[in-house]
Amino acid sequence: MEKTYEAKTGLDVNMPRMSTGEILDRVRAESDAPAFDVWWGGTGVTHLQAAYEGLLEPSRPKQEADLLPWARNFFSLSGGKSVGLYAGALGFAYNSDLLSTARLPAPNCWKDLAKPVYRGHILSGNPHSSGTAFTTLVTLVQLLGEDEAFAYMRELDGNIMEYTKAGAEPVKAAGRGEITIGISFMHDAVTQKQAGAPLVIVAPCEGTGYEIGAVSIIKGSRNLEEARRFLDFALSPEGQATGAAAGQNQVPSNARAMLPPAAPDISMIKMVDYDFATFGSPEQRSRLLSRFDSEINPTN
Repeated sequence: MEKTYEAKTGLDVNMPRMSTGEILDRVRAESDAPAFDVWWGGTGVTHLQAAYEGLLEPSRPKQEADLLPWARNFFSLSGGKSVGLYAGALGFAYNSDLLSTARLPAPNCWKDLAKPVYRGHILSGNPHSSGTAFTTLVTLVQLLGEDEAFAYMRELDGNIMEYTKAGAEPVKAAGRGEITIGISFMHDAVTQKQAGAPLVIVAPCEGTGYEIGAVSIIKGSRNLEEARRFLDFALSPEGQATGAAAGQNQVPSNARAMLPPAAPDISMIKMVDYDFATFGSPEQRSRLLSRFDSEINPTN
């Protein structure tokens, strides 16, 4: 995306890579004098939190009429301050070679991952820094009910070797043969599998959540008109094609953009009715993270 936009415009783009929670913290800290203009990518619930806190700039994209319904709905939920960029389903993947060597059964459901046989064989993200992991937390709350979800996560915690900062790292580690099972978005696992990793990708039997990745303009942007041009480019078929070109397999939000051939068919996956309005609020995020710290106490 960065290189394509630089070639198209002749501009020098500074695009650092951070986890979603880190970006939210930075946008908050720099609200009086933003160092950046655009927040591109990452789970949409975190963009919604920034929108509700008044940290984002309203902007109506030129491609609004071409966006898929879930992207237009997200734009409406944000009060016109954030736009759906891509979608992807949550799941997990296991390294079939490691699973066979350890003589472990193949997991098919969320509940399977909490079985003692998988102790020390699982990686998951830390929901404070990882939007993927926060989506996992909220997915479990919506699937199981809050108290049962936290009871499950306490059991699962005994099997998790480490809570990673970045949400894609668990399946990357599984792909490298460093861990047996990684909990991440399924499209991140597809990317590893395409690169030759012996991964089996699982859509959990109980159902699962999904993300809407988003793009937003930061309130107080010093380059507002250029930020709007970048947002329009990011939502155009040309801009969205850069994802597939880079080996990413999310579902693009522009109906005229080409779907990556290996993208998981989210229409065939059992999904929760994800409540973005509720779980995108700062109060819910803070409350759930506090409870996670209190009851799970991740050390990474």
